[in-house]
Amino acid sequence: MILFFQTLISGLSLGSIYALIALGYTMVYGIAKMLNFAHGDVIMIGAYSVIVAVMQMNMPPILAIFVSIAFCALLGVIIEFLAYKPLRKAPSLAVLITAIGVSYFLQNIAQLIFGTQQKFFPKIISLPSVTLGTIEISGITLATLAVTAIIMIVLTLFINKTKVGKAMRAVSEDKEAAELMGISTNRTISVTFAIGSALAAVASIFYGATYTYIKPTTGSMPGIKAFTAAVFGGIGSIPGAMLGGILLGIIEQFSKAYVSTTMSDAIVFAVLVIVLVVKPTGLLGKKISEKV
Repeated sequence: MILFFQTLISGLSLGSIYALIALGYTMVYGIAKMLNFAHGDVIMIGAYSVIVAVMQMNMPPILAIFVSIAFCALLGVIIEFLAYKPLRKAPSLAVLITAIGVSYFLQNIAQLIFGTQQKFFPKIISLPSVTLGTIEISGITLATLAVTAIIMIVLTLFINKTKVGKAMRAVSEDKEAAELMGISTNRTISVTFAIGSALAAVASIFYGATYTYIKPTTGSMPGIKAFTAAVFGGIGSIPGAMLGGILLGIIEQFSKAYVSTTMSDAIVFAVLVIVLVVKPTGLLGKKISEKV
């Protein structure tokens, strides 16, 4: 029983990180209808920016966090402007290949600057653990869950209640009609990328605090898992991204504990396939009817 609860807590910890990353994925896809596979590498850049700010520039941890968020938001806008904006009317395959190219570009830039060896992530978050009977829950796990839930609620309110959020929904529904109504599609998509990349920076902070070491390929697998989580929960759905991330983390940790560590990824993707066969739009995704 102790192993069960420890595995559950470990799954919640991992799943909350996946959920945090998936929120950025689903934000960009929901508005721009674009799969930004470089999102995981923005997380890596965010982690390195914290390392530089704290360990080389001697910034206070709080300031380093805000610098990382601002830097990643700016990076997201630059990536969108240089790589994706020229492909606004291109086939989706061209955008997908470009996203993969941007991902490798960011990884190689990080290797040139920081080398291939992993770097220690500074301890910028120090929270006490909580003990429930014989089960100990780390403060980072609780903080990640809390921050992910808060961000999910804030994003949902932002999309549904603010003028910018309504413009994002309009662009998501029909770009041409939104332009006719006076909405700037380019500016709206740029804001979406800025928010998504800022969320990647937040995810990088909790990832670094949990796993302590960062390398140029750090964002690759978490990025793929988070994309899987977004699809699992229903890509384009903000609550779905959180649900998918949490469930994915729990499934992965239980697979490692009770089946096989080498088979855990296969089990995770097999569960995804089963869910999509039963419900192609994901757990909380909505079926979209196309007008003919």
